[in-house]
Amino acid sequence: MIVMKAVKLMHDKRIFADGSIVEMVLWLVPTPVLASEHPFKYSLYFGRHGVCIVGFDNERGKGDHYHLDGQEYPYHFTSAEQLIDDFLREVMRRLDDDQSLDPD
Repeated sequence: MIVMKAVKLMHDKRIFADGSIVEMVLWLVPTPVLASEHPFKYSLYFGRHGVCIVGFDNERGKGDHYHLDGQEYPYHFTSAEQLIDDFLREVMRRLDDDQSLDPD
């Protein structure tokens, strides 16, 4: 019997001059994480100075969900590609709205 181990598909971390961090980690797991129905374990994070601004994850027992500006919401997972697109879209919205990044 062959037992599949978890495989890290992606780990990308960027730290920006203003202290913001974007980190995306995606694993292919042999069995779904408790309360999820797909073979991925993931944690996507955007924050600044220790505060989570946008986060998508499927914590064991909680299943797929995301965090926006201190609130938690359920997330309907369809694919890893869509997950990353949804995360980056929310990050860009926050960056576009963040007046502290304006040069003037």
